[in-house]
Order: sequence, then structure tokens, then C-alpha cells
Amino acid sequence: MAVRHYTLDFSLSAPADSSTTVRGLQSIFQEQEMTETIHNTEGHGYLATFIGKNGRFVVLRIHKHGLVTIDLQCYEADNLMQVDHLLNALEKKLKTLLHKNIRRIKRLPALQRGAKVDRYWPTADGRLVEYDIDEVVYEEDSVYQNIKILHSAQFGNILILNGDVNLAESDLPYTQAIMGSGKEQYTGKEVLILGGGDGGILCEAVKLKPKMITMVEISFHLHIDQLVIDGCRKHMRKTCGNVLDNLKGDCYEVLVEDCVPVLKKFVEEGKNFDYVINDLTAVPISTAPEEDSTWEFLRLILDLSIKVLRPSGKYFTQGNCANLTEALSQYEELLEKLSCPVDFSKEVVCVPSYMELWVFYTIWKK
Repeated sequence: MAVRHYTLDFSLSAPADSSTTVRGLQSIFQEQEMTETIHNTEGHGYLATFIGKNGRFVVLRIHKHGLVTIDLQCYEADNLMQVDHLLNALEKKLKTLLHKNIRRIKRLPALQRGAKVDRYWPTADGRLVEYDIDEVVYEEDSVYQNIKILHSAQFGNILILNGDVNLAESDLPYTQAIMGSGKEQYTGKEVLILGGGDGGILCEAVKLKPKMITMVEISFHLHIDQLVIDGCRKHMRKTCGNVLDNLKGDCYEVLVEDCVPVLKKFVEEGKNFDYVINDLTAVPISTAPEEDSTWEFLRLILDLSIKVLRPSGKYFTQGNCANLTEALSQYEELLEKLSCPVDFSKEVVCVPSYMELWVFYTIWKK
């Protein structure tokens, strides 16, 4: 059974008088038949917990620096009207007790902990976002990763790989941005897609009448994962249409292989493309040594991709969250160290389900 966690904060201009504040609240807790336990804070303000017969649990803390916090936990099956009434009573009483001292009051919606459907996913820059997810429509553990497709009333089905939001059915802006934002002419062109197992890029590219699209689908760190394609084929059809029903069509072919040997083979054969679209992985969030292998992987893919790019061709890829300036700067420094000199431009796009601005790169040979 899930637990609901409510928070109520009073930021004050000056420290509150603990004894007066506690006496003022005691009648409310007594009406709720909640048992009080006072804890020793070693001189750091006042701390008490209150436990009710129905399992409700309240933490009251009066901090020395001028903050009063109330945390209330209850079971999901609890009478939520009664819980709301308790919170309202505590808030009203504290407004009366502290009214001349209050700078700000903040009461947040309940955090649901341990629920069957997980609604909380972090952004790339470490903020926590609550989604309106109401159903797990697909979940598989492959040899390489956990694959989830969750339903959101706002964003449609969302593909999540190892806890990372990849793409939702609402995220056509992502697909458009990584294809050049409608500024490119794909008709009659040769296109190489690296990654893209959700089928979104392939679906949109086919509509533009290219000569041929070759898509090499792998997952993170060179792991081939057919289960991503299988899940998206069934549950992300607003994104992929019917292009994943068959891995080969009139103007495209999907290779479920390790893309590095495929790219090396293309280099040896002298095969060239007008567009290379890299949807394998974002720029690493961290620049720490443990991420070295990912940075090396990015450099290798970049080098090989530029080698198979026609002189007039363009290479498209995602960067990461616009707030991750250090990681993005390191990526741009990497572009200066390739075997072939390149230039680049970048575009910042709001991707709906990411709930953050995302950076996309266009790279070409000088």
C-alpha cells in the first residue's frame, strides 16, 4: 500500500517561540487522538512526532533559524478529507499564532511513495518532476536495461530506459529538432540513423521521400536490444506509425546490430550519406573519470560518422539539457579534436515530456 506524504512550511522573519507554538497546536493533535513524543535535538530547536490510531504520522519541527515545518504521512487508503481537514486546521492555527512573523507559507501536494505506478522521474539537471502517469503499459528487463512504457494523460505513452525518460508520443519537437527543424531537403537523399529504436525519426524521415534510410538500432554502450523495438512497435504507434512492423520497407532498412562495426564497414566501402542522425545517447551529464568510456564512445561515433558524411552532408545529434553548460562545453571541445575539421551550430528546443530545454547540434565538414 502506498503512503502519501504532505508538507507544510512556514518561513518566518524571526525564530518562533517553541513553547507558545506547541501549546497552540496541542488541542488539534488531541482531537485527532494522536500520541506525542518529544525528541532531544541537542539545542537545535523543537522536534516532536505524533502518531494516530489510524496510522497517521506527523513530524512537527520548530527550527532555531526561523522555520516551522510539518510533515504528515498517511496511508493511501486513509480518509483524505479528514487528512485535508487536519492540515487545514494546523495551517489556520499557525497563521494565527505566527501571523506577525510569517514571510511565506508553502503547502505542497502529497508525495506518493511506494505506489504501484511510479510518477516521479528526474530531469537531466537533477530536478524531480511528477508526471500524470496512471498506467504501466509495458515493462521488460532485457540483458542490458530496464524498459518501461508508461501512460501519461498529458504526454501519451512515454518510453523510459533505466529510469531515463527517452521519448513520449507528445515529443514530435524532439524528432523535428534532431532532423534539422524542417530546414533540410530529404527528398532523394541517403540517410543514416544511429539508434532511434522508438521509430520516431524513421517514421518522420520516410514521409520526406528519401532515396534510402539505413537505421542501425542499438542501445546504450553498444548493447543490441530488440525489446525496445518490440515495445515501441506495439505501444508507441503514435510515434513510430507502422515503420517498425517490418524492419525493411521500400526506402528503409533497420539493422539490429552493433553500429560501430557497421560504420567501420561503411568507411572501408567508401559509402557516403547526405544526413547522419545520431540518436544513440545524450552527452554525458558528468565530466568525471567514470564517464570516460561514454565520452570515448561519442568521439568514436563522431569520427566514423563524419567519415561517411558527404562533403555537403550534415550530422544531427542531441546534446543534453541546456542547464548542463559544463558538459555541453566539453562536447564542443571534443568537436575540435576529430580527425576531420568540422563546424557546428546548435538549437535549443523545449521537449514536452522532458519539461526542460534541450540542446541539439548540427555538425558539418569545414
